Parts: sequence; structure tokens; C-alpha cells
Amino acid sequence: MRIATWNVNSVRQRIEHLVTWLKECSPDIVCLQEIKCTDDAFPRLEIEALGYNVVTHGQKTFNGVALLSKLPFDETKSGLAGDAEDVHARFLEGVVSLKSGVVRIACLYLPNGNPANTEKYPYKLKWMARLRDYARERLKTEEPLILAGDFNVIPAAADVSNPDAWIEDALFRPETRESFQSLLGLGLTDALRAVNDAPGQYTFWDYQAGAWQKNMGIRIDHLLLSPQASDRLVEVGIDSYVRAWEKPSDHVPVWADFDLETA
Repeated sequence: MRIATWNVNSVRQRIEHLVTWLKECSPDIVCLQEIKCTDDAFPRLEIEALGYNVVTHGQKTFNGVALLSKLPFDETKSGLAGDAEDVHARFLEGVVSLKSGVVRIACLYLPNGNPANTEKYPYKLKWMARLRDYARERLKTEEPLILAGDFNVIPAAADVSNPDAWIEDALFRPETRESFQSLLGLGLTDALRAVNDAPGQYTFWDYQAGAWQKNMGIRIDHLLLSPQASDRLVEVGIDSYVRAWEKPSDHVPVWADFDLETA
């Protein structure tokens, strides 16, 4: 079973890229971020034609997340608990049934937090605290759980080509990394680092200053796994080749394969 995440940076602009990649990669479940459209504007027909069930939590122009699944959803829920006034479309979870039970997937687009000297950074940290509360409660169920998405967190110096250039950035500030580590401290596993400890594993290259051509990248797109999911982890990959396509997203897909039998 293959589960993937991709910040597509406007799904309507990248629909051809998305369809091409879905055909090539053939993931069973996909988490999309920054779809940047309302639910009714999402290009679901093109995706449903490939055999996917589609659930969206959209927002005009900004943010927005979506779940695509070859398996029917038993249930879905949008929004992250903990702040009734937060109307940003950043969180969507779905449950699917397998022969061995259920798998819960949470698709998330964590706030960027920049500029770090504005109210955007406290919002980011508060959002991370809410995510930690969510994960803590979900882990009590002891079911396979995958938190997948654009975390806007560079976990460590090995995850950025030039650490010194990011010291004051909200993605790499000590408080950000500490909050991410506290998530892992609950018992979650960083899927990529479970199978690959090499540096240079990037998922994002800025559009500016020839970042892609110079491989000046960062790793901010992650899959975090509960013990019941990490026990079944087989392989993790980063499809960096799509960054070289014409008019690409600045992010690339990350996927993980699990030894799980679909129902």
C-alpha cells in the first residue's frame, strides 16, 4: 500500500502534472496541500477518472487540502480541534478499511510562520501544539495513523542545503524544531529518516535564485507514523524529478510503502 503527500501549489494550475504523476506513481492514498481553490472548483472529474475517491477541504485562493483514495472512505473530518476561530483550511483526516482493520490518514498544511517577528509565528507554534494534542489522543487508539503533509518544518541541519541561511526563518528556528521533536516524542516516526539517514533529501526548492539548479533545497514535507504504521513501513521515496517539469510546484511528492493488505 502506497501513501503519498504533495503540496501541489494550486491544483488547477498543476492538474496535468498531478494526473501524470498519479498514473506513474499509482499511490493508493494521496494527501494534497495548497490546492488553493474552493471545494466546488476542485478538478475532481479528472482524478475520479483514474479511480480515486476525492474529499476536499478547500478555501478560495489560499491553503486548502484534499485526500484522494482508491479505497472508499469510512469517514472523513475537516479542521483541527483546539481553536474555533481558526478558519484556515489546513487539516483533513480520513479513515479507510483494510483486511487487518482501519488506517487513519491526516492530511495537513502547517502554517509557514514567516515573518517570524509577526503574529504569524505564534500562530504556527499554537497550531503545532494543537496538532500534538490531536496526535496524543489518536495514538491512544493504537491504530495505524499517518500524519502526512507540508509541515513547514526543517527538522535538522541535515535537511537543509545551507543551514546558516535559515537560522532566523520560522521553518528552522529552535522553537519550531523543538515542537516537531515533541511530536516525535509522542511515539511518532519520521518515515524517511527511518529508512534513509543521508543528507540532501529535499522536498522543496524555491523558485528564486536558481535553487533547483543549484540543489539548494530543504526537507519540509513529511510522513509521521504511529508505531502500528511504522512497524509495516517498507520503503520511502521522494519524486524529485517532477520539480524539473515545466511550471512545476516548488514542492515534490513524498511517498511511503507499507505492508498492508487492502480489503
